[in-house]
Amino acid sequence: MLNGGLEAVQALVDDHTDNHPDLKRDMEYLTSIKGVGTAVGNTMLAVLRGNHFRSAEPVAAWLGGCRMKSAPEVQYGEGQGCQNVAPRRGAKLYIATMVAAKHNPHLKAFYDRLVLAGKAKRSALGSVMRKLVHICFGVLMKQQRYDENYAVAA
Repeated sequence: MLNGGLEAVQALVDDHTDNHPDLKRDMEYLTSIKGVGTAVGNTMLAVLRGNHFRSAEPVAAWLGGCRMKSAPEVQYGEGQGCQNVAPRRGAKLYIATMVAAKHNPHLKAFYDRLVLAGKAKRSALGSVMRKLVHICFGVLMKQQRYDENYAVAA
């Protein structure tokens, strides 16, 4: 019964996204990032389009696990972590981060560089997660697909 209800809700979400050109286009932008599939894309659309974030830093803090010095959009004091703010969203993002750290060339290089520099693997994954959130925020704000060759062109 629970699985049938979950599938019905997912079908409604998919129909809603397909019937709204802006959401459909935003989903295409998000899923152009290696490591971001439809489940994480739906979550990121809900987070990024359902809230008014001015930059990617408060998004990363709101999703959990990312410390920041201050964020007016997040109701926390100076320097406090936001580890348990949104555990379900953070868990989806963590799984996507593990996939991206293996298959996305930019994030894999970033992860490898951090581990070689002596950072613990879980800590390095947290940094990759933060970077993945920044990439998701960037593709939606610039309204363009993720360009794997951007770093080479820049």
